Amino acid sequence: MGERPESRYVKLTKDHGPLEDITPGELNQPIEVPQLAVHKCMECGQPLPESYTPPSDEAWMTGIFGCAEDRENCLTGLFCPCVLFGRNVESLHDETPWTGPCICHAIFIEGGIALATATAIFNGYIDPGTSFLIFEGLFFTWWMCGIYTGQVRQTLQKKYHLENSPCDPCCVHCCMHWCALCQEHREMKGRLFDNGFSEGTIVNAPPIQEMKSSDNKENPETSSHNRHSHEHTGLELQPV
Repeated sequence: MGERPESRYVKLTKDHGPLEDITPGELNQPIEVPQLAVHKCMECGQPLPESYTPPSDEAWMTGIFGCAEDRENCLTGLFCPCVLFGRNVESLHDETPWTGPCICHAIFIEGGIALATATAIFNGYIDPGTSFLIFEGLFFTWWMCGIYTGQVRQTLQKKYHLENSPCDPCCVHCCMHWCALCQEHREMKGRLFDNGFSEGTIVNAPPIQEMKSSDNKENPETSSHNRHSHEHTGLELQPV
């Protein structure tokens, strides 16, 4: 019988200690791959070329105090700011109907203003401590709503690469809420109008050209012969 081939495996015993000390977790460290370290778009996550440079922030088409430039927009923002806010959100997010943001705005903003007015009118009939708590809660709610509406303004700025004017979006809505709503609506209205005008350009198609063979003009007998032959080939044979 032939000798048994030596095994490629080594049988470890208690006398065999580890050849080198390995720190726990040392073999699970992430590996850096240069090909995967690419710039990606913050909105969609697609990779960008190395020569890509982000566009600079542009100025707004109208100022923060340009409410009189659009009378309908100004009246809607003055008397029904909830409706204007709902329209702005719907223009930014097509899948979101304007009724949801409109109702939230009416509850927290218009409802808070109505509660503050009622508290001021019945100040003599309400305990001063209760009035203080009401105004403190309304003040906190106003700042929270300013943060929420400021995020909508920030989304608009990211979409059209607009600069912070006149300051941070949340501060703008906390201090000049009605003016900010009107400015945002005018901005989106102007942007959509420009896009629609550029996409609606009508290009007239060229006239239809027909090609006539010169052989038909030179040999009218040949064309008549071909016409008669086509008539004869159109006959059908039926069995008797």
